[in-house]
Amino acid sequence: MKLGERFRAFWNKPSHIAYLFIAPVMILLVTFSIIPMIASFFLSTFDADIFLKDIKFIGLGNYQEALQDPRFWNGLWVTVKFAVVEVPIQMVVAMILAALVTKNSVQNKIFRGIYFLPIICSATAVAIMWRMFLHSSVGIFTYFLELMGIRGVNFLNSPDITIYVIIFMSVWKTFGISTIIFVSAMQNVPKDLYEAADLDGCSKIKQFFKITIPIIMPTFSFILITRLIGSLQVFDIIFTTTGGGPNYTTESLVTYVYTRAFSTQNRLGYATALSEFLFGLILVLTVIMYGKMFKNKNN
Repeated sequence: MKLGERFRAFWNKPSHIAYLFIAPVMILLVTFSIIPMIASFFLSTFDADIFLKDIKFIGLGNYQEALQDPRFWNGLWVTVKFAVVEVPIQMVVAMILAALVTKNSVQNKIFRGIYFLPIICSATAVAIMWRMFLHSSVGIFTYFLELMGIRGVNFLNSPDITIYVIIFMSVWKTFGISTIIFVSAMQNVPKDLYEAADLDGCSKIKQFFKITIPIIMPTFSFILITRLIGSLQVFDIIFTTTGGGPNYTTESLVTYVYTRAFSTQNRLGYATALSEFLFGLILVLTVIMYGKMFKNKNN
């Protein structure tokens, strides 16, 4: 068989045509994900600055240094605390609001649009807006507190409350997309199940917990995983509001990576090693959660 005939015979098979369609996506994945991941790990074994001058191979030296770095552990703690608090609050808020606006009435459609507005704004713009609202001198929230006789509250410079203020900002910024996804899932729940429950005298709350939540559990798992990944990578809203202060109480791991690589430290190799720790954490959590999700689906 001639080469041209072999080529045509190869592409005449439907399975081979499928490879042709997925090739662009695979090329992009390899170019912008796989290769950078490999290069990142390779760079983490060197002592190098952002200009890659006087580069020196040190093996696992950066990883050993990270394990002895108090700011690494602080950044990891802040990141985990942020995710553990932010994700459940955001999901509960999104699910409750989705349940309230599931029906396709005019007012519900308006509310869905309002809920979605924060997500189309950049995190930097949201952070600047809330920083103005919460300013210790001219902020609108400070003004109302002073009217009630409460003075001296500094929302963005208090080691005890600043991280929770940032969590509130993040929830306000991101709950809209989760709400819309939950609405879509709830609208796909078979209506006859609710009708049967009404005949049995089940209340709306009981229907929500016994019918709605079990059926939308795959959607719940998807939102949980994506929000967890996003919250573990929190950077922009922290960097814009506090820069990691006061006293590193809001310095997430990504914020610390930025500081080490680009701000004052100029240690790109070490910062890359720090990011590898975060990548490993996200990878392990994602694999565990996806494994449980598919196990529950099969059961």
